[in-house]
Amino acid sequence: MTFDEYMGALRGVAEPTRLRLLALCAAAELTVSELTQILGQSQPRVSRHLKLMVDAGLLERFREGTWAFYRLAHHGPAVAAAASFVRMAPADDAVLRRDGERLAAIKDERLAAADAYFRQNAARWDEIRRLRVDDREIERAVLDVLGDAPVDNLLDIGTGTGRMLSVLGPRVGAGLGIDRSRDMLAVARANLDRDHLANCSVRLGDMSAISAPPASFDLVTLHLVLHYADQPGQVIAEAARVLAPGGRLLIVDFAPHAVEQLRDEHAHRRLGFSDSEMSSWCAAAGLDLGEPVALPGGPITVKLWLARRAETNREIS
Repeated sequence: MTFDEYMGALRGVAEPTRLRLLALCAAAELTVSELTQILGQSQPRVSRHLKLMVDAGLLERFREGTWAFYRLAHHGPAVAAAASFVRMAPADDAVLRRDGERLAAIKDERLAAADAYFRQNAARWDEIRRLRVDDREIERAVLDVLGDAPVDNLLDIGTGTGRMLSVLGPRVGAGLGIDRSRDMLAVARANLDRDHLANCSVRLGDMSAISAPPASFDLVTLHLVLHYADQPGQVIAEAARVLAPGGRLLIVDFAPHAVEQLRDEHAHRRLGFSDSEMSSWCAAAGLDLGEPVALPGGPITVKLWLARRAETNREIS
């Protein structure tokens, strides 16, 4: 960090409202309207402060449709400064404490909205779960397959409710989930808040065109989502593109089955995958595929395929 960058960071936080915003965005990803609600200030005023802090590198802004979310910077030269400013903020300050209470109320609203979503869709989820092994058994198998190898950066493609982030979040340095559904992202954010996983976040994103540079992640997961893809091989190739050398791709999905109801009523494009086609897609993406793990249960068997990118890049066929 240069001297000018450091001075810019200091100027960016040297105002009471901006320090409050920094503390709030360190605790959660928040929209302008949520921050306005917490601070009790006008939206134009809050937006001006946020812009100054983004320009200073203290906060990051990302869009999700018509909404914009803000969080503490995770990239750039001001990351360490932003984190240190938050640590130095007086925890017993009455204003910051009140902000924290209002933030807790917003998180409670998120959880209530998530609960309502699941109540409305409970029958749909339960119908699919009855056809396969219990979620807890799948999650235990995921942890067993991945082992204790350290993970700095996790990408969960098609994150849905963020369940893989909740399962793996305590074991990773940073986790990111992407999904095309804003409703599901709202549920995922509520779940991450509930689990106190500040190292994990979610974004609007397409599994066939991931908005991330090559070699960004050392672990990528596709948990019960590949069967929705029109071109599963393209999704695997895109996942491989963002894998760092030596990184791993974990695919959890169904073995071939004949439950047509899932295609007709639940929009599944594929009724499971064979080991041979999974091997072919991984090889084409430059990945080495290990032996799959099968979890029989009901009419559908769940399988776990773990593939690895070579430590040094090689030509992809």
